[in-house]
Amino acid sequence: MRILLIDDHALFRFGLRELLERRSIEVLEATGDCEEGIRLAREQHPDVVLLDMRMPQMSGIEVLRRLREDHPQMPIALLTTSQDEQDVLNSLQYGANGYLLKDMEPDELIAALREIVAGGTVVSKELTAVLARAAVRQDENDQAPAEADDDSFAELTPREREILCHLAEGESNKVIARDLGISDGTVKLHVKSILRKLQVHSRVEAAVMAVKFNACQGDKQQ
Repeated sequence: MRILLIDDHALFRFGLRELLERRSIEVLEATGDCEEGIRLAREQHPDVVLLDMRMPQMSGIEVLRRLREDHPQMPIALLTTSQDEQDVLNSLQYGANGYLLKDMEPDELIAALREIVAGGTVVSKELTAVLARAAVRQDENDQAPAEADDDSFAELTPREREILCHLAEGESNKVIARDLGISDGTVKLHVKSILRKLQVHSRVEAAVMAVKFNACQGDKQQ
């Protein structure tokens, strides 16, 4: 995997470069200059470009738009501290293949990069609630609000319903496991069962259902 990193924070660039190279991932260049980054993308054709969101020369969205003009198919992901809803939505609207947070675990970052290179779109689990709320608002703008459908959740066990409510708040498996005093593996099994019973394919879709139908009022343990 060949990475191009565009980020104006020098210490972060150096640290991430070392982390990736220790895992046998080639970093073609790590630059804080947006124009240089755009030029390097054009010349070196990286497998994935990682962009910061907040940069003094131009924003990550602006760099993304410039890159998309010349490279419609190039995998590009934002790697940022911003959890602002509009930043997330704008990035996806302008063709980002990923929206990742800088405080994610190294192994999660590597897995996300591999999924992006393979053609997937990855958004940090912590942003599930942001996407769910946005999806619900869009749905309400497009049509009359849906009535609550308890049958959609009837097959969920009390523990699955509890975990669904944690998903709707954007919590990662690790945080859910810590909050509920169970293992990560147990959370993963519950999430898999929730997706199957709700007949959806992702955590975001499950979270959208929970928010849309107010499935978590009074359910999540405080």
